[in-house]
Amino acid sequence: MLNATITKVMLALFVVLPSASFADELNAANTSWIMTSTALVLFMTLPGLALFYAGLVRSKNVLSVLMQCFSIAAVASVLWLLVGYSLAFGEGNAYIGDFSKVLLAGVGRDTLSGDIPESLFMLFQMTFAVITPALIVGGFAERMKFSAMLLFSAIWLLLCYVPVTHWVWGGGWLGAMGLYDFAGGTVVHITAGVAALVAAMVMGPRRGFPTTAMPPHNMTMTVAGAGMLWVGWFGFNGGSALASNGDASMAMLVTHISAAMGVITWVAMEWIKFGKPSALGAVTGMVAGLGTITPASGFVGPGGALIIGLLAGFVCFNATMYIKRVLKIDDSLDVFPVHGVGGMLGTLLAGIFSATSLGVFSGYGFADGITSMGDQFKVQVIGVVATIVFTAVVTWGILKVVDAMVGLRVTSDEEQEGLDITQHEERGYDNL
Repeated sequence: MLNATITKVMLALFVVLPSASFADELNAANTSWIMTSTALVLFMTLPGLALFYAGLVRSKNVLSVLMQCFSIAAVASVLWLLVGYSLAFGEGNAYIGDFSKVLLAGVGRDTLSGDIPESLFMLFQMTFAVITPALIVGGFAERMKFSAMLLFSAIWLLLCYVPVTHWVWGGGWLGAMGLYDFAGGTVVHITAGVAALVAAMVMGPRRGFPTTAMPPHNMTMTVAGAGMLWVGWFGFNGGSALASNGDASMAMLVTHISAAMGVITWVAMEWIKFGKPSALGAVTGMVAGLGTITPASGFVGPGGALIIGLLAGFVCFNATMYIKRVLKIDDSLDVFPVHGVGGMLGTLLAGIFSATSLGVFSGYGFADGITSMGDQFKVQVIGVVATIVFTAVVTWGILKVVDAMVGLRVTSDEEQEGLDITQHEERGYDNL
C-alpha cells in the first residue's frame, strides 16, 4: 500500500513539473537572449561596421564602402540559407559538413538546436557569416571593382569561412581536439585578417601610397560606428554562450573590460610616441581589445581580460606601425594588424588565462581531456597555424580566379575619381 502511494505521488509530481525542466524542450529565456544577440550582431555590420569603415576612407569612396557592406550582408545571408549553414553545421566529416540542411531542409518552427529553435541558431550564425567577409573590405578599400568584390566575397564565404566554421564549431577536427574559440578568434578574426592582408598584397597599394596622406574623411562617422560595434559585441560574445546564464554574463563582462583596456593602452602609446592622443587611436584600440578577447571570452575571468586588453593594445599598435611603415603593405583600414593579429593573440592567450591556477587572473579550466596549460596552448597554436595557412592559400587562389574572370582592380583614372562615381554613379556629399 505504501509503495502504491509513493508511486502515485511521484507520477503526480512528474505531471506538474514545468516543461522547461526537460532538456528537449524550448527554453524561453535562452531563446529571448539569442534573439536579442542576433539583432546585436547584425547591428555590428549594419550600421556599425559600415559607418566605421565609411568614415575611415576618403569622401570620394564613402558610398562604395557602405554599398559593399550592405551587399555582402545580402549575399552572405542568401548563401548561408542555400548551402552555407548546411556545410558548416551539417554532420559531414571532420573537415566539412553535408547537404542535409540545404534551404533548412527538415527544420521547422518546432525544431530545436539544444533548447533554442534551430532556425534561431541558424540565424545567429548567419550574422557571423555576414560580418566576416564584410571585415575584409577594409583590406582592399578604395580600389577593388564592385563586381570583383561581390564575386570574391561569395566564393570566399563558401570555400574559406564555411570550412573553418565546421572545423571549430560544427563538429570538425579542431573542435574535437579541444580548441578554445568561444566566439570567433579563428573563425572570424584570423580568417578575415589574413584574407585582408593577402588581398592587399595581391592588389598592391592605393595610388599614392605611402607618400600621399590618406586621412579619414569623417571621424565623427567612424566614432559613431565604433560605438555601435562596442555595444553589438555584447551579442557577439555573450550570445555565443547560447544561453541566458552566468557564462553569457561573464563573457559580456570580460568583453567590456578588454575593450576598455585596449582603448587605454593604445591611446597611451600614441600619446607617448606622437605627443597627442587621437580619436582614431581610441576606436582602433577598442576594436583591438574586442577582437582579442573574442576567442577567450567564455573561458577567462576579469583579471585575465584586463591583461588580454593590455596586450591587445600594445601588440596590435606595434603590428599596425610595422605593416604600414616598415613593410609598406597597404591594408587600407588595418584589418590584419587589428583583427588578424588580435585574433591570433587572443586565441593563444585563451590557452593561458583559462587556467584555474593563476590567482586573480584565473579562468574556468581547460577543454575536456586536457589537463595542463602546455597541452591547451599546443592545441591553440595548431588552430592558429592551420587557420592562417588555409585562409592564405584559399584567399590567394580565389583572388587569382576572380582577377581572371572580371579583373580585381579599377583603373588608375577610376581610382583617382573615386569609386562612388565610377562604380555607382553617386556621390556621398552634394557639395563635392
